[in-house]
Amino acid sequence: NNSHKIIEPIQSRCAVVRFKKLTHADILKRLTYIIQQENVTYTDDGLEALLYLAEGDLRSAVNALQATHSGYGMVNAENVFKVCDQPHPLLVESIMDGCLQKKDLPSAHKELQRLLGRGYAASDVISTFFRTAQNPKLFRNEQQQLAVLRIIGETTMRIAEGVGTPLQLASMLARITMVNTD
Repeated sequence: NNSHKIIEPIQSRCAVVRFKKLTHADILKRLTYIIQQENVTYTDDGLEALLYLAEGDLRSAVNALQATHSGYGMVNAENVFKVCDQPHPLLVESIMDGCLQKKDLPSAHKELQRLLGRGYAASDVISTFFRTAQNPKLFRNEQQQLAVLRIIGETTMRIAEGVGTPLQLASMLARITMVNTD
């Protein structure tokens, strides 16, 4: 939990204990144990999706595992992202590829519109863009990656200020498309 979300009078009566984020290996070990004990059917991409969404939080991973298994009976990437209501990172990678490699803004914008049409909030979309942009394999060099992360960061700030319109995300795509690939 975030301690800054707890009011000061309550915090003053409590001992604040902070835990570091767990590694993917630690979370995977515990998820595998739970899956074996509960006889859960799963795929490797389902486990990867759980790790991706957990961001080092074992509680989040276990809750997503339980919700996916209860809702669908099968833990695969598609079901995990449906239950957790997060945009699929492969779709976001496709949008970024359209901007960076193909320089095809109209197609990338069309994919973004499809994503927004599924009902995802701008904050969810931008957080998936940020996590996806941390993968260096999507970029030709580190400078390109840093430029894209800067653009995503600026857009995140605007969305956090309350300007979470599709226009902000479209503007972000246009600026990513203009990033120099040298």
